[in-house]
Order: sequence, then structure tokens, then C-alpha cells
Amino acid sequence: MKLILALLPLLAALSLAAAPNRSATPNIVIVFCDDLGYADVGCFGAKGYKTPNIDRLAREGVRFTRFYDAQPVCSASRSALMTGCYPSRIGIMGALGPNSKVGISSNEVTLAEIVKSRGYATAIYGKWHLGDQPQFLPTRHGFDHYFGLPYSNDMWPWHPDQANKTLAEHKRRPGYPELRLIENEQTVIATVTGTEQAQLTTWYTEHAVDFIAQNKSRPFFLYVPHSMPHVPLYVSSKFKGKSKAGLFGDVIMEIDWSVGQILGALKKHRLEKNTLVIFTSDNGPWLSYGNHAGSALPLREGKGTCWDGGVRVPFIARWPGKIPKGSVCQEPAMTIDILPTVAKLVGAELPPHKIDGLDIWPLLACVPGAKNPHEAYYLFYENNQLQAVMGGNWKLQLPHTYRTLAGGPGGRDGTPASYQQRKLESSELYDLDRDIGEATNVAGQNPDMVKRLEALAEQARAELGDSLTKRIGKGVREPGRIAEGN
Repeated sequence: MKLILALLPLLAALSLAAAPNRSATPNIVIVFCDDLGYADVGCFGAKGYKTPNIDRLAREGVRFTRFYDAQPVCSASRSALMTGCYPSRIGIMGALGPNSKVGISSNEVTLAEIVKSRGYATAIYGKWHLGDQPQFLPTRHGFDHYFGLPYSNDMWPWHPDQANKTLAEHKRRPGYPELRLIENEQTVIATVTGTEQAQLTTWYTEHAVDFIAQNKSRPFFLYVPHSMPHVPLYVSSKFKGKSKAGLFGDVIMEIDWSVGQILGALKKHRLEKNTLVIFTSDNGPWLSYGNHAGSALPLREGKGTCWDGGVRVPFIARWPGKIPKGSVCQEPAMTIDILPTVAKLVGAELPPHKIDGLDIWPLLACVPGAKNPHEAYYLFYENNQLQAVMGGNWKLQLPHTYRTLAGGPGGRDGTPASYQQRKLESSELYDLDRDIGEATNVAGQNPDMVKRLEALAEQARAELGDSLTKRIGKGVREPGRIAEGN
């Protein structure tokens, strides 16, 4: 007992040293939408509905006009946000299906684990999509609490066409398991149907608001990756029929409501001035779904391509007193940069292994003259194909095949239109400052820039691989895997 009493002052001192300075370490809130396009919120040009809460974030913070996801698809994109790495480096490709034998590796360090090392409470309410087996779930990767779907809301036995159909009217897809709603590591709804999907945005929001209230006296990281507006679209009765843009507009209005509820909770508990709030999306709109998809205009193409419409998304950040109100940043940035930026802000160590992101706080804080710290960004898709390289205002589209509607209309009411396949036979160069829609190939007029970006592409192939040129990267790591027979 005497020994314990003697050690108490030392233990208290160590505890204080390990705990973050509450006045210096911000809470972190990230709202991450699914398939939300560049022009799908008001301050980026949305039509037919209003997003006053998201627009308020922009008025009170900074809006990035060139923010990119690392890949134009769900799981890969989310892995970049969570690890600060290109998906190619950590072996997370495409969109992981139910019962996937692959997921995020326990050797990776997630954003949740970074802030947890500084004493943060952590929670995720929404879509995870980095593996649905127990070893891949968020609670095994730094999150204290999880409530949501383990993958996309269309990954269920019934094909998600025409969301107004009853469950019995949908066509069943063989081999697909039931869509589960999970809390921590327990299934709380074994078969999620349209009735439950209509409540997802509300449920995620309610959990987020409760989490803020429960952790108002300590630093926290709140991650809200909405399932919407990924098809099939569902909306609660609060917003059904409220927009002038059909069901899609209703869904976005409900997401905006969700943002408003979260901002209201921060204000109620006097946490606004000590909270960095980020709003963005995992990739561009799924254009083949037509009126059930959003818009990337004036960008080219959408989800599933490395044209800007597939990877360039809305991005807004607010931290009163730290980020100037009503700012606009035109420098490029990417999801891989969020982890190292947050680590710097909270005073945490970076992972011991190599990551690809860099600290972009000077851009977020709108420091005069601040520039993006990367020499280039690399865009991969389709089983690790290096499809594009971006350096400054220049973007080089490398030879590859991509999908397009070729100017045709998308589908209607939940039934998608068919894509065509187009092939780039040679590299094409675009000046994104002058040509936001990637309409004019200027490779012939800028051979030196083409040569420079191709050299950077070759460096990326050596490090991260490239299935198009049959390269194996020296810097890649294995994803998590389920042992055969399990």
C-alpha cells in the first residue's frame, strides 16, 4: 500500500503528460458522403434544392476547389482517408464485397489510432467498407464505437433498381448475404430493408449528436461516413418530396440536415471554437443512374474514372479562429493528406511505416502564399492501373480504357444506363486551370511537361506498381487477409 501511495504522484504526472492539452487539441469531425458529386451541394453549384448548413460551413471556413480522392471508388477511397496512404500501397482495391477475404491490415495505423494515442474518444457512425469480417471492423482499428453498414447499401441480395419497389418485387441476386446493420461487432438488424434504409441518415445523426454530448469534456474524433447518396436512394419522411430535384434532392437535403444537427450539437456544448469540421465525399457521382445520381459539372465523367469528375469532390473545412471565414483554396489536396495534417494538429506521432500524405495545414489555414507540398499526385483504378498523374495545374491522362456514357442520358428512377468503353491510345495532357472540363488535349504543345509527368509516373510504378505495365511496386504492403478455410 505504501508503495502504491508513493507512486500516485508519479502516475498522476504521467497521466497529465499523456493527456492532450484540451485548449490546444481540437476535436475532429469528418462527414464523408458516398457518391456525392462536385456540384451536389449549394456552394458548389447544386440546383433544385438548398444546403444551408453545408453552405454555412463554407461561409465560416474554407472551400477547396481542387480536392481529390485517391481513387474513384468506395473501399479504396476510404482506405486512403483512414491511413494516409495510396490504396495501392496497402492493397485495398476497388469496392470490397460482403464476406471479403481481404480488408484493412492490422499493421496499418488508422486516423482513429493516431488520435487515440493522444487520448481521444473515437466513433464511426455510417458506412465502413474496409472489410466486414470481425478482424477488419472499426473497433479493431482504433474506434471505440461503431454503428452502421459494413459495406455499400446496394450490396444485398436484391438488385437496387427502383428504390420505390417493395422488397418482394426486387430481383434477388444469388450468392449475396443479407445486408446487416452492426453496432460495435454485433449485428443489430440481420436483414436491412428499405424501411431501415430510409432511417440510416437519421440514425447515424442521432448517434453522432449523442456522442458529442457524451464526450464534450474530452477531445474526440467523430467520423460520419453517410451511406447516401449511394443507390438505392432512401430518405426519411422528414424530407420525402421536399426538393425540386426528386428523390436525389430529398436525400441531399437530409444530409444537409444531418450536418446542421452536428453543428447544433457543437454549438450547444460550446465546442465550436475547438472543433475542426470537415465535409467531403468518397468519389464522384455514379452517372449511369441518371436522376438518382448527382452531378460533377463542369468536370468530365464521374465515379469509376480518373477524369476529374470521378475523383474531384466538394471539400469544406471549418475551425473558427483558425481557418479564415469565407476562404477559397485553389491549390490541389487529397484525402491522403488528412491523416498527417490531423496528426500535426493534435501532436501525435506519424506511423512508423511509410505513408504518402503530407501536412496541408497551411492550405487549410489559408496562409498567404501556401503551396501544395507534393510534387505530384497519382490516380490509380481498376486493379492497380496507374491512369493519371497530376502536378500543379497539369494533369496527364495515361493510356488506359475508361467507361463513359458518351454524352447519352443516365438511367431513370434507380435503373442504370449502360456505359460504353473508350480507350486512350496515348497520353493526353490537360491544363486544369484553363480547362476544368479536360476537353482540350495540349500534349503536343507541351512536350516537356508530358516528359516530366511521365517520369514521375515511372517513379510511382517503381514504388506502387502498375498492372497496365505489369510492374510490381517495391513499396507495397499486404492487406489484411482471412486465412483459407475460415
